[in-house]
Amino acid sequence: MLLAIGACALAGAAAGMVAARRPRSTVVRTTDVAPHALLTTPSLEAEEIEVRTGDGARLRVLAYGDPDAQPLVFSHGWTCNGMYWTPQINAFADRYRVVVYDQRGHGASEAGTRRLGPDVLADDLAAVLDAVVPAGRKAVLAGHSMGGMSIIAWAERFPEQVSEKAAGVLLASTGMDNLVADAALIALPERFPRVPVKMVRPLMGARVPLVESKFTTRALRYVALSPSASVAEVDFCEKIVLGCPPHTRGGWGFALSTLDIHEGLENLDVPTTVLVGTADRLTPPVHARRLAAGLEKAGNLERLVVLDGVGHMSSVEAIDAFDDEVLHLVERAGVTVS
Repeated sequence: MLLAIGACALAGAAAGMVAARRPRSTVVRTTDVAPHALLTTPSLEAEEIEVRTGDGARLRVLAYGDPDAQPLVFSHGWTCNGMYWTPQINAFADRYRVVVYDQRGHGASEAGTRRLGPDVLADDLAAVLDAVVPAGRKAVLAGHSMGGMSIIAWAERFPEQVSEKAAGVLLASTGMDNLVADAALIALPERFPRVPVKMVRPLMGARVPLVESKFTTRALRYVALSPSASVAEVDFCEKIVLGCPPHTRGGWGFALSTLDIHEGLENLDVPTTVLVGTADRLTPPVHARRLAAGLEKAGNLERLVVLDGVGHMSSVEAIDAFDDEVLHLVERAGVTVS
C-alpha cells in the first residue's frame, strides 16, 4: 500500500492571503467552452524548438501562438510533461506566445549524463529561456511543483538573469525545502499509521512501474488531487503521470527528497506570486506560507493566493483561478495585449 501511494505521490503570514480576482479577460475560461474542453489536445499546431543542454541532452520545447506575442513560459512538475499545461495552452495561445517544455528525462526530453539536482533544473530552464525569450523581451514564468522549484533554483544559480528574462513569476503548489517532512501524504487516513520520514525518501526514489488500475486511480486522487476533483481531471492527470518512465520518477524523486533552494527567493526580484490549494498533500500550505514569508522578507512577494479545497494539481483543478494569476502578473508588468 505504502509503495503504491509513494509511487503515485511522485506525480509529481505577513504576506496575507487573497482570493483570486478576475483581471481583464484575454484568456479562454472554462465557462466559455464545453465542460472540460480545455483538457483536450490543443488544436493549434506547435512549433518544436530543439534545445541542447551543456551535457548534450536534448530538451523538447513546444511553442504555441504568435512568436511576436507576450511570452508565457510554463515549467511542469515531477512525473509530468509539457502536456500537463494543456489547459493553459488552450486558454492562452490565441493571444500569447505559450512555451512549454519537458523536464529532463520526462516526456520526449533526454535524461542526459548529469547527476540530478537543483543545479540541473536551473541550467535546463536557463537553456530554455535563452532559446525562447527574444533579446529585449521578458516572459512571465509559471512553475508547478518541481517546475516552481526549477524557477527558484534558476534564480539562485543565475540571479543576473531574473530581471533580464522575467517580467513576473507564479510559483504554484511548490516548495523550497523540507519536502518530505512537511508533505501531508505521510499522514495517511486514520486507519493507517503515519509514514516515517525515513521511509518516504526510499519511496520517492522507487523505480517500480505504475500500471493503470482502479487502485492507482484512487491513490492518485488521494495523493495529488482533491476529493472534489472531477473524473475528467483525474483521468487527465493519471494519463500523464503513468507515462513517466520509472527511472525518471525515481531519479528525480530521490533528488527532490533532500532539496534546499531557499536562497533563490532573495534573487526573485520581480513580482512573484505564490499559489496553493488547501487540499494539497504533496506541497501543503505550510510550504506556500514559508515561500511567501521568504519572498516578503526579500521584498519580492506580489501576493499569496490560497484556493479552498484544491489539491496539488492546482492548474488542472482550478484552471480559471490559476490563469487569473498569470494574467495578473502580465498586467502587473504593464504588458498590453491586443
